[in-house]
Amino acid sequence: MPRVTKAGSAPAAQVNRQSRTTVVTFLGAVVRPLGDWMPIAGAIDLLAQVGLDAPSVRTAVHRLKRNGWLDSETRDGTRGYGLTSVARSTLAAGDEVIWHARKPADLADGWCIVHFGVPESMRAKRHQLRAHLSHLGFGNVGTALWIAPARMRDAAERAVTELGLESHAAIFVGGYHGTQDLTELLYSSWDLDAIDQSYRDFIAAHSALATRLEDTAPSGQDAFATYLGVVGQWRKLPFRDPGLPHHVLAPNWSAPAAVALFEKLVADLEKPALAHASAHWPSS
Repeated sequence: MPRVTKAGSAPAAQVNRQSRTTVVTFLGAVVRPLGDWMPIAGAIDLLAQVGLDAPSVRTAVHRLKRNGWLDSETRDGTRGYGLTSVARSTLAAGDEVIWHARKPADLADGWCIVHFGVPESMRAKRHQLRAHLSHLGFGNVGTALWIAPARMRDAAERAVTELGLESHAAIFVGGYHGTQDLTELLYSSWDLDAIDQSYRDFIAAHSALATRLEDTAPSGQDAFATYLGVVGQWRKLPFRDPGLPHHVLAPNWSAPAAVALFEKLVADLEKPALAHASAHWPSS
């Protein structure tokens, strides 16, 4: 029988995804700067302040532990979880994009092109490679043909190698010498209008907050909840942005203004948010 949900409530799978996303944001924005370890009771108390109940937190933590992100670890007699090397390396790689955004590439460096011909018997891996390239910020030029700034070559090679598709993929780096207008080509390879709109939406949603913070510095729970919310809403945006050279983007490209706003919010909120969170950690 299909699962019955209350009217107006989100399906369980969606709730679980949202819980996991919030917990991952918490790990990157709070747990890492506080020593790569969290007390489970303190984490549950903190995440309740942003709307997650204890069962949702425990489920998300259990899945992250099963996926190799967390190890059980007791500190000062307090039960908790430490970030594994897998989690630390993944979060560190994400930090380069989330906290600094992708710097615009240099047009003179050229482009990385990935072409693959994966047989039907390996369809699942073909879909995985497409999803991985898209997540890395590659644009789709045509059938099994993906493009990104040349600096993404190493990331493309890792994606291909991790899936064991070395014999089914080719990677090229070079300049563009076609006759089609490059800006037109790139705008058809990415949904740059949608990416730009996501930045504009972020600006519209948080400009008033930035203005309020100029007059009143939040503290305690408000700072923590606001900080985690801002980071959670921001963190997915830079991953969609391939960081294309300024020369090929529309003059009113909104990423620089959005990045500046995000950095201002972090500067105002991070310190009081982490001070509030650290009070839930055991004292040494």
